Amino acid sequence: MYLHKRFDSFVSKNWIDKINLWLEVGIVIYNPNYWHSGFGTKALEKWITDIFSEYPDLEHIGLTTWSGNVRMMHLAEKIGLKKEAQIRKVRYFQGSYYDSVKYGILRSEWKKCKNK
Repeated sequence: MYLHKRFDSFVSKNWIDKINLWLEVGIVIYNPNYWHSGFGTKALEKWITDIFSEYPDLEHIGLTTWSGNVRMMHLAEKIGLKKEAQIRKVRYFQGSYYDSVKYGILRSEWKKCKNK
């Protein structure tokens, strides 16, 4: 896993399968002063753009979160990622089960989305 840290936050990329070019990204913003400010949107957009630039053969970037993280689901959809899977009640947190939610975007979709 690769982490890029800044301002009590980080973006990450994780190869699920490097041979088959299956990669997922993530973002964590610890400092609530940066929540609802657009910082996460800008950071994740730049991160995805940078990854597609760095890996010209990569056709898909994924992101996995959980149904309890409504802000992350909104951010993924806001920047153009599509919901690709929802695995029901597989994440257990503080006495409750949540769904695992997977998002992704193809290189062609990213280019189209960012060239508007």
